[in-house]
Amino acid sequence: MTETSAEPARAPAGDALGRALAAEHAAVYAYGVIGGRTSGALLRRATAGFDAHRARRDQLRALITQRGGTPAEPGPTYSLPFAVRKPADAVRLAVLVEQRVTTAYLELAADRDPALRRIAALAAQECATRAYGWQPKIGDPFPGMNRGGADFDAAVPAPEAETPAPDSSASDGSSGTSGSEEAQPEPSAPEGQ
Repeated sequence: MTETSAEPARAPAGDALGRALAAEHAAVYAYGVIGGRTSGALLRRATAGFDAHRARRDQLRALITQRGGTPAEPGPTYSLPFAVRKPADAVRLAVLVEQRVTTAYLELAADRDPALRRIAALAAQECATRAYGWQPKIGDPFPGMNRGGADFDAAVPAPEAETPAPDSSASDGSSGTSGSEEAQPEPSAPEGQ
């Protein structure tokens, strides 16, 4: 056996850093377009997003350089997923940009280096906050669950519903408490999910 590590192979941090940097380059470009299609409070929000992504971009460039790498330069232009003609389009693009940059940071958050994980977690949190600021709504919580939550009951069972479980296990003639302790979580686990 030649492999000595029990940990799964991962891409070097440089790859994840590079992808996060590429996402930030694209975000800076997109926020330039977003700012050009907004005014007033939306323009101020776009300017704040532009400045935040530019600062993160510069931070990632410095990290790559410190690690002996060469940071990629931004492209001259980026293809947008749809035409941005009015403020509503700009808002939609801003939300999409923030979601995609969050995804790039999620990969970086899996790195072994705690400093990179912290940077990635903070950046992802900032992106999620900005996305929500642009469009304050929550998407589908889980695949297969509708938005209204009709498929999901988060109600906590009443204490009296849990009380009969120990009595019923004691009446079945089992000896010891380990059997009843194991049996209790099973009925209540589906209700709490």
